[in-house]
Amino acid sequence: MLILSRKLNESIIIDGKIIVKVLRIDKDTVKLGIQAPPELPVHREEIHQVIEKNKANGINPNGSKPTNGGLPQQP
Repeated sequence: MLILSRKLNESIIIDGKIIVKVLRIDKDTVKLGIQAPPELPVHREEIHQVIEKNKANGINPNGSKPTNGGLPQQP
C-alpha cells in the first residue's frame, strides 16, 4: 500500500487518468473529489461490497434477478 500525505486542495494522480483531490478536512472527516473517466466505476468501499455481493448472488445492479440466465434478450 502506498501512503501519501496531502494538504487541503492538493491532489494525487493515478495512471494519468484519475485525480483525487482533498476538498475539505473537518475534524475526523476528509472530503475527497475524484475525477475519473466515465467508463471507470468509482464507489465507496461499502457500496462496492454490496455490488460484488449482488454479483455473486446473481442480482442485477437494479436489484432484479437476471432472466435468460443473465444473457441479453433476443429481439
